Amino acid sequence: MDDFEKILEQGISFGRGGERKDPRDGKVKTKAKKKQYVTGAHGSGSARQKAKYREQRANRKHR
Repeated sequence: MDDFEKILEQGISFGRGGERKDPRDGKVKTKAKKKQYVTGAHGSGSARQKAKYREQRANRKHR
């Protein structure tokens, strides 16, 4: 009964366990910045189309 009374008086903590990662660790978190997605090499039609648009835009800037 001591545990039950302790819970009634203090409540239960549902905190996060484990270590937290530093968000500024320098790693890329989004798939959009990875090379395969930028070049459209992973096979998605959407990514291939976006890669085509990126290439066209890059070609316009270098004329």
